[in-house]
Amino acid sequence: MPQTTATLTSCVKPVEELRAVEISFEDHEFYAGQKLVASVTHDDDLTQPWIVMVNGEEIHRANTFKRCHSYITWHYQRGTLPIQEEETPVATTGNEVMCEIAAQCEQFGFELLDDGIYKDEQKLGSVGCTDGRWWVIRATSVHQQKIPCDSARKAMWVLSMVELTQPSREELLDKPFDRLTANDRNSYGNISHPQTSLLITVSSQTPTWHG
Repeated sequence: MPQTTATLTSCVKPVEELRAVEISFEDHEFYAGQKLVASVTHDDDLTQPWIVMVNGEEIHRANTFKRCHSYITWHYQRGTLPIQEEETPVATTGNEVMCEIAAQCEQFGFELLDDGIYKDEQKLGSVGCTDGRWWVIRATSVHQQKIPCDSARKAMWVLSMVELTQPSREELLDKPFDRLTANDRNSYGNISHPQTSLLITVSSQTPTWHG
């Protein structure tokens, strides 16, 4: 029995090698160093909505994210987790990257500008590809942290989860000027009070009273 225990222990990899990266509330990726091991996503299943994915295929379902986390960790430590294959980078040049981003923006209904990706005139963030690895930066991120993604489409999906809390320019223009805050006026440049002029003509003729 002691020999069996020692044999099992030697096959277990250190837990520290595995780390989880949150892409969104419903999407997480698990890495061993810089290598993607597995991912967890979520669907509308009523009993087991959390899914463990490897190479784009479902390998396990659970009712909580924590159970998926435990499943990945347990099988990874024992070497029984399917091996995640390395993805071949599709876009290798700057032009190909921009074309892919532009194509995905069109599919998601986003607007690609020089300083980032927008929807309804509100900046969602930025998407890029470095050394064949896609990443996304949410505009709402305080530290502007790059989130690794499998593809440009996945990066756009992450941006689509950004909550649009800032009113559009049209909404601001329809809002009474005295109800605009300083932030509202600065959000889309200077929104000034519409200038109106009122011409008042005063007759200089002295009224005549008749008795």
